[in-house]
Amino acid sequence: MRLRNIPGSREVIAESPFVIQEPEKCKGNWNIVFQNDHPVHIEVGMGKGRFLMEMAALHPEINYIGIEMYSSVLLRAVQKAEERQTAAGNFRFLRMDARELPEVFGKGEVGKIYLNFSDPWPKDRHAKRRLTSSEFLARYEKILAEGGDVEFKTDNRALFEFSLEEIRNRGWELSSHTFDLHGDSVLNEGNVMTEYEEKFSALGNPICKLTARPGAGRE
Repeated sequence: MRLRNIPGSREVIAESPFVIQEPEKCKGNWNIVFQNDHPVHIEVGMGKGRFLMEMAALHPEINYIGIEMYSSVLLRAVQKAEERQTAAGNFRFLRMDARELPEVFGKGEVGKIYLNFSDPWPKDRHAKRRLTSSEFLARYEKILAEGGDVEFKTDNRALFEFSLEEIRNRGWELSSHTFDLHGDSVLNEGNVMTEYEEKFSALGNPICKLTARPGAGRE
């Protein structure tokens, strides 16, 4: 679905203290941006940013970076951040294409990657665009720290099964997974819901979740 452009959104984003401009210049130096040596966790496709900001509030010992490629969506995240009347402390936003992750983050610079309710790209010819495809897993391998992992949530069963297969074929270690997150008392403990998660679960859709990390033989 094509997102409607909101007039003035790029200007607001360009002036926001929550958004890092020219993030490729920060590669290998995100500790300088945050002025500390805390771990960096990123959310790819953060939407309106609620999950990221709630995680940042719960874990001040971690730096969070939200990535969104659409200005109209990122604008909403900026507005939400402003509504919270908080300084740009341990979270920032980036407007960028996720395919450029290795140009923005150095080797081992990211401790964790969150993928929440990503676009399923249902047509087979678009499989490479899925954020859990082998092509994207290869990108994550270039930036994840030793022991770093990916957490993925979706209500799309077909996408989840595709993701499980890609992870296994890539030689990643599947740490945990469930086809009904809210019915799993162990994996659901401490779960922070996104806006989509609330919406889909309210409709009775089970939420799938997995956690995986690159295999020991990765480059």
